[in-house]
Amino acid sequence: MGSILLVDDEEKILKTLGRALRDDGHELVTAANGKDAQRILAERSFDLLIIDFLMPDRTGMDVLRELASSTPESERPAVVMMTAHGSIESAVEAMKLGARDYLQKPFEVEELLVLARRALEDQRARTGLRYLLSERDAEFNHYGIIGKSRAILDVIARAELVAESKSTVLLTGETGTGKELVARAIHARSAQRAMPLIKVNCAAIPETLLESELFGHIRGAFTGATFTKKGRFALAEGGTIFLDEIGTISLAVQAKLLRVLQDREFEPLGAERTQKVDVRVIAATNRDLRQLVSEGKFLEDLFYRLNVIPIEMPPLRDRRDDIPLLVQHFVARFAERTGKSIEGVDDKAMTELSRYEWPGNVRELENTIERAVVLTTAPLLTSRTVWLMSATATPATAAVPSLKLHQNLEWAERETMRRALEQARGVKKDAAELMGISQRALSHYLAKYRMEN
Repeated sequence: MGSILLVDDEEKILKTLGRALRDDGHELVTAANGKDAQRILAERSFDLLIIDFLMPDRTGMDVLRELASSTPESERPAVVMMTAHGSIESAVEAMKLGARDYLQKPFEVEELLVLARRALEDQRARTGLRYLLSERDAEFNHYGIIGKSRAILDVIARAELVAESKSTVLLTGETGTGKELVARAIHARSAQRAMPLIKVNCAAIPETLLESELFGHIRGAFTGATFTKKGRFALAEGGTIFLDEIGTISLAVQAKLLRVLQDREFEPLGAERTQKVDVRVIAATNRDLRQLVSEGKFLEDLFYRLNVIPIEMPPLRDRRDDIPLLVQHFVARFAERTGKSIEGVDDKAMTELSRYEWPGNVRELENTIERAVVLTTAPLLTSRTVWLMSATATPATAAVPSLKLHQNLEWAERETMRRALEQARGVKKDAAELMGISQRALSHYLAKYRMEN
C-alpha cells in the first residue's frame, strides 16, 4: 500500500507497530534512532515517515528539521509524529515542518493504521496532482503548439500574457487551426490550473438541451428531469469553461450567457434562486461574429463581453514554414502508436505537403499523416503513400478506385462528405455549409451511402 519508515527508540514498540504495518500490506523499513533515520532518508525516498518525538542523540523534530532543509517539499514523505511527551508548542512546530498528524502515546495500533492509510492516500493524491500540473506546465513550456513561424509565435506570446489574468478570451479562426489547444494552454498556465477546465461543444448539443447543459436544472423542471443536475458552469467553479462553436447558440441562450458574463450569476432551469459562479470564460468560433451581429443572429453586447482578449488562429497556409515540423511531429507520434519504424517523409512528399493549401488546416494534416503511417510498409513515407485514398488527394496524384466513371464519382462524393463531417466535428449543419449544399441534400447523400450514425 505504501513505503513507510518507522522510527522509535523502544524496541517493543518498533516490533509491535512494524508487524502491524507489514500485516496491513505496507513496505516497511525501521530505524531505532534519529541518526539512522537521517541516514536511511538520505539513501532512499518513502511515502510516509512515522517517527517518535523524543529519542536519544537526535529527536524526531531534529529529523524533521533536517528533512525540511535538505529535501524539496515535493520529494518529502508524509509525516506522522508519535510522542508521550507532547505539547502544543511542539505539535505546532511539527505541523509547520510538514507533519500531517500528531499521535499521543499510548494509542491503539488500529488508530495508527487508520492514520497511515489516510496519510498515504493524501500523499498519492498530492503526488498525482503535482504530476498533472507538471505535465500541463511542460505542455505549455513547449506550448503544445508545433511551429516557429512569426504567425504562431505571436499567438503563443499573447496566450502567455492572457494566461496570467482571468480576462475573457475569444479564439477565432478556421476549423482545425488549434483553438482548443490554445484554450488548454491558457488554462494550464493560469493560477486556476488546479481547478477544472470544462469543455462544451455548443454545436454538438441540441438547442433544446444546451441551456440545461450549461446552467443545470432542478428536478421536475421539465418532462424527463427526474433528478437535479449541475450545469457545466457550476462544474467549472473556480476554473475555466471553454465554449467551442459559440456562434451556433440561440439568442435565448445568448441572453442567459450574457447575464453570466455581466453579473457572474445564473439560474438553473426551474430554480427560483440565482447561483453565483466564479469562472474564466474562453470562447471559440470559426464564424464571423461581427457579421452575425449585423444579421441579428448574435447579441452585440455578448460579442463585446466575449471579445475582451481576441486571439486569431492563423490558417496553416499562412504558416507554411511550420508544415515540416508538424509532419515530423505527427510521423513520430503515429509511428510510435502503431509500433512502426518510420524515419520520416521523402523530399518529394514533403514538398507537396508544404505546397498544399490545407483547407482543413492542422487537423487535416494530422489525419493525412496518420492515414499514411497506417498504410505504409516502408521506412519512408512517399508521395504515393501520403496521398493514397486521402481526402486531400491532389489532382496529379489522386488514387481512384477504378476506371469506372460512376464508381469514381461515388467515391469522390463519399470522401467529400467524410472530409466535411470530419472538419465539422460531426455537426451536419456546418458540414453542409462547407460542402455548399443544404442540410436536406446532405441527409440524402448520407442515406444513399449509408453513412448515417
